Amino acid sequence: MTHLRSILEGNGFYRIPLKKLATGHYKLSAKINGVSGDFILDTGASTSCIGIINAAHFKLTSEKSSITAAGAGAINMETSLARNNVLSIRNFQLKNIDFVLFDLSHVNEALFQVKEKEVHGIIGADFLKQRRGVIDYGRNCLYVL
Repeated sequence: MTHLRSILEGNGFYRIPLKKLATGHYKLSAKINGVSGDFILDTGASTSCIGIINAAHFKLTSEKSSITAAGAGAINMETSLARNNVLSIRNFQLKNIDFVLFDLSHVNEALFQVKEKEVHGIIGADFLKQRRGVIDYGRNCLYVL
């Protein structure tokens, strides 16, 4: 039987290890504009986002957005948009990546409740779709093209 890993890597996919959290989410480490951070991988999040309090940490330049965000029990949150950033995950790098900025304190509070460390942001379905993401739940890893 052929393994998923050999098929995907044979077709040019890059393997990214994931850490499963007590919440059931997966976490990964990444760099935004050369600065390290921790992110939840969330297939239910339509767009990738960063906590607004981390904008300076990741050297983000933002502009106002008319979009409001909702999720994880929070609704109608004001957002900003940070365009043209560099996302690096291990040896995998993408340029011209946009992030929505908004208050992620509700996410980090939920992590705190189960004794997990806070995250800087969320990698969402926009990234997974663009990079043809495949999650191997059995081996806790993500493959991207």
